[in-house]
This record gives sequence, structure tokens and C-alpha cells, in this order.
Amino acid sequence: MTFSNHKPKVYFKTFGCRTNLFDTQVMMSNLEDFEVTQDEKSANIVVINSCTVTNSADSTARGYINALKKLPNNPRVIFTGCGVWTKGENLFKEEKIDALFGHSEKEKINDLLKNENRFFDAGDLKHIDQTIVEEFVGKSRAFIKIQEGCDFRCSYCIIPHVRGDARSYQEDKILEQISTLASNGFGEFILTGTNVGSYGKKQHTSLAKLLKKIGLIKGVRRIRLGSVEPIQIDDEFKEIISEPFMAKHLHIALQHTSKKMLEIMNRRNKVLSDLELFEFLQEKGYALGTDFIVGHPGETNELWSEAMENIKRFPLTHIHAFTYSKRDGTPSATMKPEINGSIAKQRYNELTKIIEDKNLTFRKDKKILDVLIEQEKDGVFIGLDQFFNKIEVQSNADLVGDWIEIKEYEVKGENNVAKF
Repeated sequence: MTFSNHKPKVYFKTFGCRTNLFDTQVMMSNLEDFEVTQDEKSANIVVINSCTVTNSADSTARGYINALKKLPNNPRVIFTGCGVWTKGENLFKEEKIDALFGHSEKEKINDLLKNENRFFDAGDLKHIDQTIVEEFVGKSRAFIKIQEGCDFRCSYCIIPHVRGDARSYQEDKILEQISTLASNGFGEFILTGTNVGSYGKKQHTSLAKLLKKIGLIKGVRRIRLGSVEPIQIDDEFKEIISEPFMAKHLHIALQHTSKKMLEIMNRRNKVLSDLELFEFLQEKGYALGTDFIVGHPGETNELWSEAMENIKRFPLTHIHAFTYSKRDGTPSATMKPEINGSIAKQRYNELTKIIEDKNLTFRKDKKILDVLIEQEKDGVFIGLDQFFNKIEVQSNADLVGDWIEIKEYEVKGENNVAKF
């Protein structure tokens, strides 16, 4: 990326998942006639990389668009991301945005931004990027997208309709991408995608094979994974979980722990085999996270009670819980009975409290922590350990971007605290 004082300034606002974070870096890497700015007030153009996984995500993006009118430069507003396929057309017709382009067009961003007319270019859902990202602006860790789309058809999910079917990036491109970033000083890599565990399925390879090759690259110190499905942790994957390059944390999507609710959601996982898998990974020293949808239609009091009794048996340490959000066009959108919002909120609070307690118990069993410091805030350095737990470190040295080993630390309610 080249920077110059006379080039128009572009500010990127990224909503949603790690895949979007990577997509934003791809766009930044393809800018030639524009300058990236971290200050939205100085921007001539604002590019919004949107999320549409929930109604809340859509309304957050709309609220942000409305707030842009207050900026001094009255920037052009360009809309991209998953919201293109759900809310983009309405935003364009209402003239809330100046232009719109889909995921498949993001590598053409330089030419698109040079077009000063209003345009609507949604593209297709079959594209695979070829860009090699050489840096991650404002990041200590690198996000690497290894696949796009999903072949699962969970009843509540809109994502296959906005990201397309599962397709994998070429292995040599991924390895080149990581080698480039490792030589530029990055040591931790987070593999992302819509359905990471499906990597290589149509190329007669696998996620486990890819991980082995990444682990051989000079400079790679730690690899984290985005969310994987329980059925994707197969015997081949289990063979590499003790490798030193693997972060001691896996995020495995359960979505629910009631057998009946999993059927209603059209999920492929089963409670008993899920529990078996989690107990196996716990024995290998892993911290374990999951996704969980609360308040999906059909979630009776009895099914909720069953789910909570089961969740207490799972050795979970992290959770990404969210209350069900109806998405038009999905089977769940027409299901009955719907769950009252206040009941869903109570259930959400009950679930997250259980996992918070489990996380606290996990952290009290003191271990040596391998920490990458990512930022400094108000004189305190903040990083993540190998278990994906946050730690705040006091130090007289500038630790941002450094790897440090922590043996003595204090366990607090939400995170650990140490001096270095």
C-alpha cells in the first residue's frame, strides 16, 4: 500500500466476523490511487464492510450510515459485505449509500472507487480471491481466509444465501500468504472462513493437512481456528491437536444442547457425541468455546431445562451466545411458537453465567501463559494467551507486538492480571 498526502482518504468500517476483517485487508491491499486512513473524520470515502447475520447487525450498519452525515468532509458512502444481498438494494434505492459492490468485486476496489457515479454491482457468489495480503493495518495477529461459503443448511441461517456454497482457497496461495506475513513479523495466524472445517473437501485434501503444512513455515508460532463443526474434528484432525503450533483453544459450534432443538434447527451434530468430543479435547488441555442460539422457535421450557442440564456437563470455557434473530427467507422465520424476548433474555443470562463460572474455574487452575500483546490502553498492555483468555499486563517496557511468558498472575472476574 502506498501512502501520499494528495490521494483521497478512505476509511474502512468493518462489522461482523473475522472473515470480514480479512476481506477489509484484501480491499486495503488493492488500493493504489487512495490512502487508507484510521480517522473517519478525515475520510473522503467511507467503505462499510457489512454483516447481516442478525437483524441487529443490519440495524447497526444502518445507524452507522445515518451518523456519517455528521462528518466534516461529507464522505461518499460505499457499501459492501454480506448486507449487499439482504439490505443493500433498499439502502441504494433510499439513497442512503452512494454505491454498492459485492464480495466478488472487492479486489477491483481501486477502479470501483475511481468511478464517481452511483453504481450497484452485487457480483456473484462463486468468486475466490487471489490477493496476497502483506500487512494487517492496526493488528498484531493475522487473519487468513482459507475458504468461503457453506454447504450446511441450518434452518435459522442466512449466510449460505449471502456467501454462497463452500469453496476453498488454493493451498499454495494460503501458504504463500502466511509465508509473506511471517517474514513481515507476524507469528500468530487465525484461519477464518464461513465454514473453516469444510476446507479442502472438494479438493481431496483437509484442514488437518493444511495445518501441518502451515506449522512448517518459518516464523509461525501459533495457529488459531475460526469456528468448526463437531463432525469436522475427525481422526486426522485429532492427530495434530498436540502439535506445538496449535493454540490450546478450539471454538466448536454446538448451537444447542437439546436433541429436539438440534433437529428443529436442522443441525448435524448430536449431544452425546459432542460431549464425548469435548471431554476428549479437555483431556488434551484445551479451552473450549461454542456458539449457542437462545430463544429459537420451539424452545419450550422443558427443552431449555434439558439443554442447561446438558451444558453443565460440557467442559466449556468460552461462549458466543446470542438470542435468536429472525431472518427472512430462512425456514426458521415461519416456525412457531416464537419465544418471548424477555424469556430469551433471561435464558441468555442464565447460559452466559454458567460459562463465565466455568471460565473462572479454568483460569484458577494456574498454568504458564504464552501471551501475544496486542495493544496498550491507558498505560496497560492487553493480550491473549494460548487459551484465548485476555490478560492485562503492567510493564515499564513497550510490549505491543511482543510474545511474553507469564508464570505469576492474578485471576480476576473477566480476565487475568500480571506484572512483567
